[in-house]
Amino acid sequence: MHEFLVELTTTVPDGTDPAEVDRVRAAEAVRAGELAAGGHLVRLWRPVGEPRSVGLWRADDEAALRRDVLGTLPLWPWMTATITALQSHPNDPGRADASA
Repeated sequence: MHEFLVELTTTVPDGTDPAEVDRVRAAEAVRAGELAAGGHLVRLWRPVGEPRSVGLWRADDEAALRRDVLGTLPLWPWMTATITALQSHPNDPGRADASA
């Protein structure tokens, strides 16, 4: 699988019932756990004081990431995403095979 840096910003539509927001956020937490267990969601951070998240995600390609991974998030209809495809850097201290 390929790795992607993904910035997600969630904007709840004005007038949305708070109970619906709570329901969708709870479902989001469950789905994120499933995606982590499946190896798609590797890490997830929230920049201090910002209403967005930044994550390291894995998928076969960007289309699959959008369709089969991010697109399955319950909050996805309320999200905007910036996706950056990543590749290994020769100086990455976390590389599994330094001779590659």
